[in-house]
Amino acid sequence: MTSSTTRPPAAIDARGVVKSFGSVHAVRGVDLTVQPGEIVAFLGPNGAGKTTTIDMILGLTNADAGSIEVFGHTPRGAVARGLISAVLQTGGLLKDITVRETVELTASLFAERRPVDEALERAGILELANRRVGLCSGGEQQRLRFAMALVSDPALLILDEPTTGMDVEARRSFWSAIRADAARGRTVMFATHYLEEADEYADRIVLMSRGSIVADGTTAEIKNLVSGRVVQLTLPNADLTALSAVPGVDSVETAGDRVTVHTRDSDGLARHLLTTTEARDLEITAQNLESVFLALTTEPAASIDAPTHLAASVDAPLNGAAR
Repeated sequence: MTSSTTRPPAAIDARGVVKSFGSVHAVRGVDLTVQPGEIVAFLGPNGAGKTTTIDMILGLTNADAGSIEVFGHTPRGAVARGLISAVLQTGGLLKDITVRETVELTASLFAERRPVDEALERAGILELANRRVGLCSGGEQQRLRFAMALVSDPALLILDEPTTGMDVEARRSFWSAIRADAARGRTVMFATHYLEEADEYADRIVLMSRGSIVADGTTAEIKNLVSGRVVQLTLPNADLTALSAVPGVDSVETAGDRVTVHTRDSDGLARHLLTTTEARDLEITAQNLESVFLALTTEPAASIDAPTHLAASVDAPLNGAAR
C-alpha cells in the first residue's frame, strides 16, 4: 500500500513569463513562486515591469509566453473564485455615500463574504462607518480600500502603495493588521516607495529591473548582495577628487558640509580621513536597502543575465476587490 501527500498549490507560480508591447519587452522570462502566508515586497524603478507582471497575475492581460497559476487556477479562475483582492492608492470611491455603504456595495459582488463590520474593524475604521467617504482623509480612504479588499476574505491580497496618506501611527497600525492577516494564512504582496516598509515588514523582497527579477530573498540577503559600507562625515570644503582617489572608494556625495562615501574599505578610509583631513563625526554603517536598490537597478545591473535568487513576488494595480 502506498501513500502520497499532496502539497498545497503555491499562491503564485509563474514560469518563464514573457510580455511585450510592440517593440517594448516589458517582462522577460520571469520565474516567480510565492507560498501561502508570505508577505512579499515587489520593488523596482518605474518601467521595471512590475505593473505588467501584476496585471498578468490578476488576469487583466495575458502572457505572450510562459504560464501563471494562482492557487492552482488560472489568474481569471482565481479572481472568479474570490481568491484575489487588490488595492490601489487612488480612484474607485464614491464620495457621497458612507464608509459602511461603500463596503456593503463591494460585499454584494461576492457570493461568499465576511461581515462588513468585521472588515471595517480589521481595517481600523469601524468608528468611521457612518461618515461620508468625501469627508475622510486620504489615509482613511486608503484604509477604506483595505476594508473593501478584506470583505471577500481573499487568499491573496495585492497592495499598491498601501500607506500613502497615512501618518506614522496609522502606518504602524496598518502593518500590524497586515501581519495579523498573514498569520491567519493570507498571502500579501505589496509595492511601496517607502523602502523602510519593505525592510521592516516584508518576509521577502523581490527586486525587478528592465523586465527581469534581479534579486530575490530576505532583507538581509538582499543587503548582502552589495559589498562595502557607507561612511558619513562632516568635512567643510571637502576635496571630492582626493576622496574619490582613496583606495576602495566607489562614490562620494556631499550635502553642505556633510559627506557620504561608499567604500569597500571603510577601515582604510577612516584612517585616511582621521589622519590627513579635518573630518569629524564619522559614522560607518552597512549598506541599507536604498543603496542596494540603486546599485541593482542602475545601468550596470542591466547586464545581469539571471536573477540573484534568495525566493520571489510582486507590486500592484487594480482597486477595491478584483472581480
